[in-house]
Amino acid sequence: MGDFENKEREEVFSKKVRAGKRTYFFDVKATRSGDYYLTLTESKKRLEDGVFVKHKIFLYKEDFEKFAEGLNETVEYIKSHQEVIEKRYEYSENGEFSHSSKSDSDSYSY
Repeated sequence: MGDFENKEREEVFSKKVRAGKRTYFFDVKATRSGDYYLTLTESKKRLEDGVFVKHKIFLYKEDFEKFAEGLNETVEYIKSHQEVIEKRYEYSENGEFSHSSKSDSDSYSY
């Protein structure tokens, strides 16, 4: 069974995106039969106890197009109904972070 689990979760590609208090992971993995799928993970540290809480979505290749259409439509709705403010986070030497805001709704593309 251990061999199946390792093969089921074989990581092919990974992209880490830090965004303030959250970190997002985009991981391409391979099933036992060699089919790729995507896991989207949000990780956020709870302030009260320092534990990292993770939320994960599994996205399979047959759903990519519909998922992308839904994401694009939703992002366009937000951009057309509310100004999108890009936050840039900088980490200081003491481990804390600060952020600055930049209003530029044209800087996003999906």
